[in-house]
Amino acid sequence: MSFKQGLLIAIFLFGTGLIIGLVTPASTIDLLFDEISAFEEFADILAPLPQLALFIIIYIRNLSVVLISFAFSPFFCLVPVLTLFSNGLFIGIVSILVLREESIGFLLAGLLPHGILELPALIMAEAVALSFGTSVFQALISKEKRGLVLPNLRKNFKYLVIAAGLLFIAAIIEAFLTPLLLD
Repeated sequence: MSFKQGLLIAIFLFGTGLIIGLVTPASTIDLLFDEISAFEEFADILAPLPQLALFIIIYIRNLSVVLISFAFSPFFCLVPVLTLFSNGLFIGIVSILVLREESIGFLLAGLLPHGILELPALIMAEAVALSFGTSVFQALISKEKRGLVLPNLRKNFKYLVIAAGLLFIAAIIEAFLTPLLLD
């Protein structure tokens, strides 16, 4: 699978999760509310931290998600698929919950400044994981495909580096700018 094919699949999986999250019935969201409120508790723990520490935590968390997904992608691409779908789903559901209590402006102020970089970075990195995982899986079942793994990795590694850079900038924005906008 090429990076472009992986990118299209990644966009589809994220978008599907997002749409399902946005159209999830209120009764189901209410059932999930306890699970989602755990994220609020985590946010409350992080709130008193200095912004530099918050930036480091956000960046390491996002980068580790991408790297773990990449590392485990040869296992039928399950981790990248689940990462993309669940992130879209989570954003959709949290958006609905925020809109219940706040304005669309508040939601956009909380998501757009860093999300405009973080989401493309996530999708790009997961497209690399899908492409790499597919090439490794194909190499395992076909001797003729074994020579394609390293070229695939070399070709797609630059996108992984770009994604890491975008996640770095997004973490800076999320830690330093987003709180100002939400106040």
